[in-house]
Amino acid sequence: MQTNSTQFGERLSLPDIWQRKALNCLRQGDDVVLHAPTGAGKTYVFEQLIDSGWKGRAVYTVPTRALANDKFREWKERGWEVGLVTGDLRFRSDARIIVATLETQRNVLGSGKGPDLFVVDEYQMLGDLRRGPGYEVTLAIAPNRVRLLLMSGSVANSLEVADWLRSHGRKVSLVTEGKRPVPLEEVFAEALLRRPFQGRRIRGHWPKLIHAALNANLGPLLVFAPRRKAAEELAWQLAAELPEVDSLELTTEQKKVGGKELVSLLKRRVAYHHSGLDYIKRAGLVEPLAKTGQLQVVVATTGLAAGINFSMRSVLVTDREYRTDEGVFLLRPDELLQMFGRAGRRGLDDRGYIIVAPKQARMADARPLKLKRSYTLDWPALIRIMGDAVVKNENHVAAARWLAQRLFSEQEVHLGFRNSLSDFIKLKNSKKESEKAVVEESDERDHVIEMRNSIGLWERRGGKLQAKLGDALVLKKGEWVSALTLPDTLSKVQAGNPCRFGKRKNPTYGRELPLAVYDQDSSGSWVTLIKSFRNKLREAVRAEEPKIRKKFSRKKWRRDGLEEILREFFPRVSTGGELDCFIDRGKVLGARLRYESATVLAWRDARGKILLNPPLRKTTRVYDSPFRDISDSKNADSLQNLTAAEAWFELGLIDEKAKPTMRGTVFSCFSRGEGLAIAAALEDQNYPIKELVLDLVNLRAGHRFVSFSQSESRLAIVCRETFGFRDCSGYLRAGLPLEYGEGAAEIIRDESIIKSQNHPDYELSAGDWERVKVEWRSLLSLIANGIELPFHRWSALQDEALHILGGKGISVELPSLPEMPVRQKERFRN
Repeated sequence: MQTNSTQFGERLSLPDIWQRKALNCLRQGDDVVLHAPTGAGKTYVFEQLIDSGWKGRAVYTVPTRALANDKFREWKERGWEVGLVTGDLRFRSDARIIVATLETQRNVLGSGKGPDLFVVDEYQMLGDLRRGPGYEVTLAIAPNRVRLLLMSGSVANSLEVADWLRSHGRKVSLVTEGKRPVPLEEVFAEALLRRPFQGRRIRGHWPKLIHAALNANLGPLLVFAPRRKAAEELAWQLAAELPEVDSLELTTEQKKVGGKELVSLLKRRVAYHHSGLDYIKRAGLVEPLAKTGQLQVVVATTGLAAGINFSMRSVLVTDREYRTDEGVFLLRPDELLQMFGRAGRRGLDDRGYIIVAPKQARMADARPLKLKRSYTLDWPALIRIMGDAVVKNENHVAAARWLAQRLFSEQEVHLGFRNSLSDFIKLKNSKKESEKAVVEESDERDHVIEMRNSIGLWERRGGKLQAKLGDALVLKKGEWVSALTLPDTLSKVQAGNPCRFGKRKNPTYGRELPLAVYDQDSSGSWVTLIKSFRNKLREAVRAEEPKIRKKFSRKKWRRDGLEEILREFFPRVSTGGELDCFIDRGKVLGARLRYESATVLAWRDARGKILLNPPLRKTTRVYDSPFRDISDSKNADSLQNLTAAEAWFELGLIDEKAKPTMRGTVFSCFSRGEGLAIAAALEDQNYPIKELVLDLVNLRAGHRFVSFSQSESRLAIVCRETFGFRDCSGYLRAGLPLEYGEGAAEIIRDESIIKSQNHPDYELSAGDWERVKVEWRSLLSLIANGIELPFHRWSALQDEALHILGGKGISVELPSLPEMPVRQKERFRN
């Protein structure tokens, strides 16, 4: 894309040779696999096709909602007829151009429908462990009449991808461009720091280096930090240490959206960017300002590597380590390639710069990824195609094999139907007979309830006993802690508001009860009891003598000595709270209550610990025999050594004829392991649908909310009762879906706890909860708009999901973002 200026000062963009080649291939009806460096102008090919008068219907897919929202707004501003479809939102889905996340389009393509052109931006996602199987199947089932445009800048074997598509009977053109339009250069940190320095002293290694880079005219600068907290701290440090520049002037609407803290950063032309930043601040302020180059420095986590195209001249990677739900990892070479590709904006910079810090990544460490299929299969897609074949009275095994043969693999993908499944079923049946001989017709007397005790072991649960709340323990982050160190323990006490005794690091929570207001004319010596407290007091003395009842029906009381007069009644009016002290809150007199001596019903474990809410399970007593042979039994906790068909049978997804069961059919409506959990929960007839639909929020919550969990949720218990503590690549870890996380279900029931609690997880941000709610609503939308099944609990779940979504099944409204004034639409030059 050559950008020239006409004699009238207008900017004229002309396609490069490789861009023209890709355009011509699309116009003549070919599929195109397009490989070019990040920032070279791959999206420009699609934009030129639309602007040149192409009349077809197109769907442009991207990996993330953030990218989808960004492209939608960009093309809407260009005047295109464009719609947006993501998991949680469907806006103008009948428009000629649709921007979407890929997973939303799989069922459309699988039904034989689809647009004239299907674009997959960042198709290297084919190799992703979690989402790769979905990408692979979507491309495998796309009808040949649908033209494909695949684009990436970090795939080393794009020819193999083109050959794979050709094996489906497609006519595919491969267009590659290895040269960056804006060359990259390395600049070593030591060289920058040796430059002469004038001005006040700057503290900190990174602020010194970044100041030196800006001084050398290497800004704007994109800094990658390994963790969110590190990104925020560095941004604040830079705002404090860097010399002042012309302040960024924000509109009133932008200030309102940003809030005091973010606005103070933006005025210094510094910002941070990560998934914890809520959508309106991220998409309405940081991203548009960074795209136009109004910010000097943006400190981002690695998630931005494949994200928005910011206007940055230089890139600095501070650390190659990053954290996910699974642990801490090193950045891959292709991820580094995408990060470095953010340096240098075409049309603005002649050259981009990679600032190399000591012992950190260099350009030689960045290279394209040799793409290969994820070692997991898209089980839901395979089982769904088998179910469709059964309905059509076709060969369901042949249907699954047909799809398996179209996957991105040099070798044939074996599903294990022919011999292994029948042998596996025979082995399973023989084991069942053996177990039946050992356990003869167990009845209800053989069922026992077990609880997880204070050291994490399962033991038989006894009866409840009365205990002091101060002695009771509850689960927090998998560990038993004193119940009163968590404010939620007293959340059901209908008296006052939470209050804290002691320091934040070692708190004890109680309640603060407003009980009276000071009389204005008495100089603080008389108070009038609040009506609600007076009513509770009357109820507490109802059984007393008339004289006492009359005494405590008074409204006005002398302030002096009131503590001792009322002390004995506080346990009765506050569900066991004992008076610690009175406290003045302006004109209101309150009482701070402690609950260490309050009586609760709990269980005592074998070690003498009092447990409020231990995880429970129902088990059957097995009367083991010394003659039982278990030497040939497989690892019960893993499905890794089984073929796909064997694993499906073991999990109850198919029957002995390899036909999908109802559990398998429900599972096939979802992606990854969440369908297993939902199917298991629906089979539990005692699991209320209204409770289940709220617990579903845990399925995509991840690790960040576990500290809000008081115990293992019912959904987790049901899932593990059904599937055990098994591991299954891509679907289960210790019997739970990979993205499952405790704690979110507690918040969805009472969002005030995330707002009021002084939370110990300092990395938890507003954007985290916003993301989980979006994922939850996306899941509910998938359920509400799912297929009809002859299963009353599935229908009830669909109805409840539709009710929560407001009867629409999906959101059709876009959040409004602040408008950007003209002065903010050009790169800032210091």
